Amino acid sequence: MDTRASDDEELAGDTLAGEQYLSLVTFRRDGSQVATPVWFAGEDGCYYVFTAGDAWKVKRLGRDRRVRVAACAVLGRITGQWLDGKARLLDGNDAVDVEVEARGWALLKQKYGWQLAALDLLSTLGGRKGSRRMIEITLASAGLTDSGGTVS
Repeated sequence: MDTRASDDEELAGDTLAGEQYLSLVTFRRDGSQVATPVWFAGEDGCYYVFTAGDAWKVKRLGRDRRVRVAACAVLGRITGQWLDGKARLLDGNDAVDVEVEARGWALLKQKYGWQLAALDLLSTLGGRKGSRRMIEITLASAGLTDSGGTVS
């Protein structure tokens, strides 16, 4: 599989271009951080991630839209710089969300190809495909932080 970034991801100054995995940090009620490595695809400064609809990160994002992201390896070892942003759970209840979610899926399919198709098959067989949620992440333009969480 070609792991180079697609033309859609090669944005000027995009530090996530060419990366395969993203560490997505969401925040608990007490402010502590929970990091999860995820697949992602991006376009025009927005990044798209999918997850199980009943995942804890969905519940945390329902309370607090703040996120931190960094490029990472498959098991979550951080390989890039931390970036701050806001996430939005797409609910598909309006035409805009449906269109944005469709674009997110198209970008993910373009990037992950057969891997996503295999995961889709397993999710369908397990009865979980219909419960997925799409997350749209928009990064703060000046949100660069170091690994300690302080703003640079």
